[in-house]
Amino acid sequence: MRSLYIADDEISIRSGIKLLLDWEALGYRLCGESGNGTDAAADLKALKPDLVLMDIRMPGQDGIEVIRELTESGFSGHFIILSGYSDFKYAQAAMKYNVRHYITKPIDEDELQAAVEEITAALEQKDNAASKQLYLQSRSKKEVLSDILSRSIDLSLLRSDDLGLSADRYQLVAYENFKLSAEPLHFRFSELFNAAEKGSGVSVHFEYRHHDLLLLIGEEGINLFNRFLSHYESAPEHGSPLDSIFIAYSNVVGTLAELPDSYLQLDALLSRRFFCVQGQHVVGFNDLPSVNSALSPLENSRLDGYTSELTDYIQTFNRRKLAETLYTIEEYLYHVDADISAVKLFLVDLYLRIKDTLTHRYNALNLPFDTNPDIIAFINKCNYLYEIIVYFSRRFDDLMKALGNSSRESVIDDVMYYIDHNYSANLKLEMIASLFGYNSSYLGKLFNKTAGENFNSYVDRVRINHALEMLKDDSLKVYEISDKVGYSNVDYFHKKFKKFTGESPAEYRQKHIAAE
Repeated sequence: MRSLYIADDEISIRSGIKLLLDWEALGYRLCGESGNGTDAAADLKALKPDLVLMDIRMPGQDGIEVIRELTESGFSGHFIILSGYSDFKYAQAAMKYNVRHYITKPIDEDELQAAVEEITAALEQKDNAASKQLYLQSRSKKEVLSDILSRSIDLSLLRSDDLGLSADRYQLVAYENFKLSAEPLHFRFSELFNAAEKGSGVSVHFEYRHHDLLLLIGEEGINLFNRFLSHYESAPEHGSPLDSIFIAYSNVVGTLAELPDSYLQLDALLSRRFFCVQGQHVVGFNDLPSVNSALSPLENSRLDGYTSELTDYIQTFNRRKLAETLYTIEEYLYHVDADISAVKLFLVDLYLRIKDTLTHRYNALNLPFDTNPDIIAFINKCNYLYEIIVYFSRRFDDLMKALGNSSRESVIDDVMYYIDHNYSANLKLEMIASLFGYNSSYLGKLFNKTAGENFNSYVDRVRINHALEMLKDDSLKVYEISDKVGYSNVDYFHKKFKKFTGESPAEYRQKHIAAE
C-alpha cells in the first residue's frame, strides 16, 4: 500500500478529498495531513509519502516553497497541486520542479482519479525498473533462467535483451548419462556443443532440478543442434563422447515465457526413458505419447488374456505368435498412463501367472523357472521395457525346449501333447489349428490319419481317462470331476463316459471301491 499526504488550509477540503475517491482501492492509505505549509514540510521530510496533494496558498510556507524545498532536498514523492484559477501562474512555477499535475478547485472527481492513476503507473514503472536492476545485479544469467523455469519471476520485469538472449526462437535440451547411472559424465554435451559453436553465444548451459540443460538461442543455435542430431541417426560409435550421452529435446518456442512448458516436456520425456528401444540415444518432444497424445489407464483385466495367449503359444511352440504377442504387450504398455513401478508390477504379475499355469499343467516336469523373488528382483532392476521383453522371450524359449518340442517328429505329436495338458479347456479344432498355424480342415485330416481317430474323439478319450483317475478319489463329486476334465454339462459327461467305458461314472466308482 502506498502512502498519501494532504496539505490544505481548509479542513472541509481535506475531509472532502478523503471521501472523494476510494483511496484503498487505488492502493493508498493516508499517512498524514496539515493546514500549515511549514508543518507540512516537516511532515513530508519525516514521512516521505509517495503522493502529496498540495494546496498553493497556506499559512507559513506556501505550497510552491514547500515543493521547492522538498525537491532540492531529494524528496522522491509525487505532487498534485490544488489551487484556484487565480493561482495558475504560481502553479506554472512548480513545473520546473517536475510537478505535472495541477487541479483547480472545486476538485473534479474524475480529474483527480485520472491524475492519481497516472502517478501510480509512473511509480510502478519506477519500482519495476529498480526491482529489475536489483534482480539482475544479484543473479547470474543461469540463475535467471532457472527462475524462469520455476515461474518464480515476473517476466514482465524483464526483456530478453536484459539477459543477452534476444531471439525469436528458443529450444530447450536436456542431457544425462546414457547408462542411467549416477556417475558423472566424462563428456558434457554442452562442452561439445560449445566447441562446435565456436563462442558464437547461441546456447547457455545451466542446471535445474538436477538436470543438465542447454538453452538454444535463435535459428543458428537450433540449426547447429539439428546437425548434431544427425550423428544419432545410427547409434554413435562405441566409446565416442556421444556414445555416453542421452539427449531429450523440447519443441521450439518463440518467447522465454514458454520455456517452463518446454521443461515440462523434457521432464516427461526423461521420465519415460523406460520405454526407449535398445541403443536409443535421443528422444524428442514428438516421440513419446506422454507429450503428444492421450494415454490410457493401465488395465489389469488384460492379464488373463495375455496369460492365456502366451501359455498357449509356449505349449504349441509357436515362436512367431509369441513374438507378436510380446510386441502387442510392449505397444500397449508404451501407451498407458501409469508409473513405471505400476508397469513393472503388471509384468511381474503376468510372468508369475504364466509360471503358475505351466507348473500346474506340467507338474511332472522340472520347468526352468527362476524363483519368484529372483523374477521380481530382475524385473524391478531393469531400466528399460525392452530388457524385460527380451527376458520373457528367452525364458519362453527355454520353456519350449523343456517341454520337449525337439524330440517329437510331427505337428500331430505336438497337438496331442498340448491336448494332454490342456484337456480341461474348451478345446476346438479351429482354435488348435490357429495356435499351430494350420488350416483347420487340413489339420483335422492330418490328425485323423496320424492318430487313427478324429480330433474330437481323441479329446474325449483323454478327458475320460483323467476322469477315471479322479473317480478313484471319493471326495470329489461327479459334477466336480465333469467340470475338471472339461465338460461343463454333467449330462453330456455321463453320455461320453458311458460311450467309452460302457458304464456310468457312479457305476465305475462303486465297482472300483468294491474291488479294493
